[in-house]
Amino acid sequence: METKIRKIDGDSLSVAKKIIDDGGLVAFPTETVYGLGANAFDGEAVKNIYAVKGRPQDNPLIVHVHKDYDIGQIVYGIPAYAEALAKKYLPGPLTMVFKSKGSISPVVSCGLDTVGIRVPSHEGAQRFLKYVDLPIAAPSANISKHVSPVTAEHVYADFSGKIPLILDGGKCMGGIESTVLDCTGEVPCVLRSGLVTREMIAEVAGYCSVFVPKEGEKVRSPGMKYKHYSPNCRTMLFDHDRIDEAVSEYEKQRAEGLRAYIMCDGKSARCVAADVPAEHILLLGEDGEEIAANLYYRLREGEKKADIIIAVAPEDKSGVMVGVMNRLTKACGG
Repeated sequence: METKIRKIDGDSLSVAKKIIDDGGLVAFPTETVYGLGANAFDGEAVKNIYAVKGRPQDNPLIVHVHKDYDIGQIVYGIPAYAEALAKKYLPGPLTMVFKSKGSISPVVSCGLDTVGIRVPSHEGAQRFLKYVDLPIAAPSANISKHVSPVTAEHVYADFSGKIPLILDGGKCMGGIESTVLDCTGEVPCVLRSGLVTREMIAEVAGYCSVFVPKEGEKVRSPGMKYKHYSPNCRTMLFDHDRIDEAVSEYEKQRAEGLRAYIMCDGKSARCVAADVPAEHILLLGEDGEEIAANLYYRLREGEKKADIIIAVAPEDKSGVMVGVMNRLTKACGG
């Protein structure tokens, strides 16, 4: 199979719709990461997502719809706080989990009676979703456990010869996957942290809890159970207060002839500048939004030139950094 990368226009959207209607897969951009999409009504098409990604069969998918799609066709029991959150934050990087009406294939939700709904804000995603006018089940467009893709080229690196089409919408600016929020209870509950923070949700809903999984419990959101986001090289992770140990490890690995790189935010980069050349630093940025936007891009960059990435966690771990630390910990081994 030949995999084509095409800019988003009338011709490529027409091709994409035919692929989707025929039960195939199309990679498309969102504001967070690229998704690997299939018709959410078509169980066989959705099974193909799991097969192509090598994704565990008990890890549910998110359903993407355009901003004018009536989600009342596929879910029910939408509470008032969810309507208020949708008005405030959608389209945007927020997935809300509702009770499913059963029209979406049960393969999407791994047999659960709920389904996560997402309305991406990326213009290219909206054009694609509006053109096909179907709910599109889509996880991130990468091989399972690998670093999530934020460019069309990242998708191609993982899926060349495995999918027919990648819609190229440029570099994703959000950088980490959407916040997933359980909206089936009296109060919203964060299942996966992201760019829409718990504090932002509580500001609208009045209160927001955070889910703590129990041993053996079936997960209701992707990103909760398995190792994810890992580059194809060795990794280590040091907290900010252990930055001297990170530098010592870098020097040790370099002395042994290995291509060691430090991945850190701007504050940490300034701290290690006397010991680590700038060309050996994978710079994440200065604030939470910038760090989130650059995390996967730097991990993908690092795996191409490093034998080992030595990550230093930012000092601030609040707000957006809750989601960043979730990904960073899973990517670099805790």
